[in-house]
Amino acid sequence: MEGWISVDINRLMTFDFTSLGAIGITGTTRATSGAASADEITAAPEQALKHFFGYDCFRPGQQQIVEAVLQNQDVLVIMPTGGGKSLCYQLPALLKPGLTIVISPLIALMQDQVQSLDDNGIGATFLNSTLSGAEVRRRNECILNRAIKLLYVAPERLLTEPFLHFLDEVAAEIGIATIAIDEAHCVSEWGHDFRPEYRQLKQLRQRYPTVPVIALTATATARVQQDIQQQLALRQPLIHIASFNRPNLHYEVRPKQKQAQRDLLRLIQQTAGSGIVYCLSRKKVEEITQKLQAAGVEALPYHAGLTDVVRQQNQTRFIRDDVRVMVATIAFGMGINKPDVRFVIHYDLPRNLEGYYQESGRAGRDGEPASCILFFSFGDIRTIEYLIAQKVDPNTGDPLLAEQQIARQQLRQVIDYAEGTECRRTIQLSYFGERFDGNCNRCDNCLRPRSRQDWTIEAQKFLSCVARCHERYGMTYIIDVLRGAKEKRILANRHDQLSTYGIGKDHTLEEWRTLGRSLLHQGLLEETTDGYAVLKLNALSWEVLRKQRSVWLAQPHQPVATRSAPSAARIKAEQLFDQLRKLRKELADEQGVPPYVVFADSSLRLMSQLQPQTLDDFGQISGVGNHKLARYGSRFVQEIQAFCQAQDQPADEFEGQS
Repeated sequence: MEGWISVDINRLMTFDFTSLGAIGITGTTRATSGAASADEITAAPEQALKHFFGYDCFRPGQQQIVEAVLQNQDVLVIMPTGGGKSLCYQLPALLKPGLTIVISPLIALMQDQVQSLDDNGIGATFLNSTLSGAEVRRRNECILNRAIKLLYVAPERLLTEPFLHFLDEVAAEIGIATIAIDEAHCVSEWGHDFRPEYRQLKQLRQRYPTVPVIALTATATARVQQDIQQQLALRQPLIHIASFNRPNLHYEVRPKQKQAQRDLLRLIQQTAGSGIVYCLSRKKVEEITQKLQAAGVEALPYHAGLTDVVRQQNQTRFIRDDVRVMVATIAFGMGINKPDVRFVIHYDLPRNLEGYYQESGRAGRDGEPASCILFFSFGDIRTIEYLIAQKVDPNTGDPLLAEQQIARQQLRQVIDYAEGTECRRTIQLSYFGERFDGNCNRCDNCLRPRSRQDWTIEAQKFLSCVARCHERYGMTYIIDVLRGAKEKRILANRHDQLSTYGIGKDHTLEEWRTLGRSLLHQGLLEETTDGYAVLKLNALSWEVLRKQRSVWLAQPHQPVATRSAPSAARIKAEQLFDQLRKLRKELADEQGVPPYVVFADSSLRLMSQLQPQTLDDFGQISGVGNHKLARYGSRFVQEIQAFCQAQDQPADEFEGQS
C-alpha cells in the first residue's frame, strides 16, 4: 500500500487489543496477553484508524496530516466544521510515545472531546476550573502513570507557573508527544474570536522547542493564517486548507420585521429536528427562550450569565435530545459534537462573516440536509456599531481605534453578505479566498429565480473611477464621486474635475453599492483588509475595463413557485422516521449516551425508506455494523414490522440498496 508509514511496536505497548477489537490504555509498560503481534501492529495509517476509531478510510486530507504529525512536523489545519479535525491529532497521539497536550478554549469543548474518546476506550482527560484540587491531583497521577494519552487544558491554566512546572515533570518522565492548539483562530486579532491568552502560547515553543505543534481551526482568512503561523512560531509547517464549501447546507437571509418573533416561532414549528437559535445578548436569549417555551417549543437558554452547572445541564439535555432547541449567545457550540443539528438560526446579525460561517456550520455535521437562516435588520447594525464604539482601553478609557476599525470592516462584510444578490456560497467562500462560480442550488438567491442584467458599462465606470482616484479610497467615496456629490473632501481633492465625476447620477446609491459588492464577490475588484477597506484593482478589473469581460447582476427575487404536496410514500417514510427516532432516544437513554451514538440520522432515513423486515436486510443498511446489528437489530426490525402492519399494507420488497 502506497503512502503508509510503519508504526513502531513501542508506540503501542500501552494498548490492549481484545478479542472484540476494543482498545483501551492500560498504563502498563508491556503489551498485554491479548495484544497484537509486532507484525500486526506495524500498519498503515488506515489500519490504525480502523483499530482505534472503527473507520474504514480517512476523510480528505486527514492521512497527509496524520503522517506529518507522526513525523514531528508542525502543521496548520484549516478544515470546516464536521471535516474531522480532531482525529488529525487524536490518532497520532495514540501512535506516538508520550502525552499529547490539547489546548482548548472552552470547557464544553474539552468535555465533549474527552467523552467521545472515552466512548472509544481511549485514555483522555481534561483539567479545568470545574475540578476540585483533589481531582486535579488524581488526574495528574494518572498522567504520570502513563494511563492518559491526551490531556485537554485551557490556555489560562496552561500558562500558570504551577502547571508549567507539572509539564516539565511530564516532559522529563514520559515525554510530550505533540502540542495541539484547537480553535487556533483565537490567536489572531483578525480572527472572529480573538483571545489575548492565545497570544502567549508562543511560550510553549520556547520552553519545548523540539515538540511539534499542530494548530487547527474551522475558519481562517489568509491574514489569520499568517498570524497563526507567526504568533505560534510554527516552523515550516505543512499547511492543509480544505474546501470551505458545505454542499448539504441551505443558506437563506430573511428580513427581520416587527413580527420577527412570530416568524421565528413559525419557522421552528415547521422545521423538524434539533436546532440552535443565536442571539446577540443574554437578555435576548432569555426573551426568545421564554417565547418559545410559552408556545410549546422545548427550548433552553445558554449564555455566560448562567452558572457553569446550569450551562452544562442545558447543553447535556440538548445533546441528548431532551429538548429540541438551544437559544444561545455565541458562547455555545464551539467543539460540540452533535452531528444531527437540522437548523441554525441567527436571530440577530452576527458581528463578522467568519463567526457566522462557523456558527451556522454547526448544522448538518452528519452530511444530511440542514438550514442556516439569518434574520437581517438595520436596527441590528446600529446595535453592533454601538458595541464597537465601546471597545476602549480598560486602563485609560481611550478608544481602541485599531480594533474598532477591524470590527467595522468585519461588520461591513456581514452587511454585504446579507444584502448580496449573488449565490450565498460565492460570497462566503470568496471571503476565505476560495472561488465558487455560483448556482449552488442550495441558497435562497439560487433557488428563487432572478433575471440578470448586463452592467458592464456601469462596472467600467466604477472601476475607472477607482483607478482615477489612484486606488486610495473606499466604496462610499467612489460612489460619491460617481454620483457627483458636493462633499468637502471630494472638492478638496479636486476629484470633482475627474472625468468620472457625476457620470453615475442615473443610478441610486443602493444600486452602485450593489454593483460594488458584486464586483468584490466575483473577484473583479479587491478590498484591503487592514481596517480601512480601500478598493484596489486586479488583473480581472483590467479585463472588464478593456471590454474583455462582461459583468452581470441579478435582479430582485421573483415569486416562489408553490411546492407540490408530498407523495403518500413520502408521508409514510416520514412517519416511520419519527417512530425510529423515538426508539433511538429510548435506547440512548438506557445507555446514558446521545442518540446519535446509536444511529445517525442518515441510517434512520434509509431504514424509513427501505423498511427492512429481517435482520439480514437490516444489516445491509449503511451505518449498521455487526456490533450494532446484534445490539439493536431486533428492536428496530420489530418497530418497522409493526409500522408496516399498522399501515395495513406490506412494505415493498427490500432490494439490498444501501
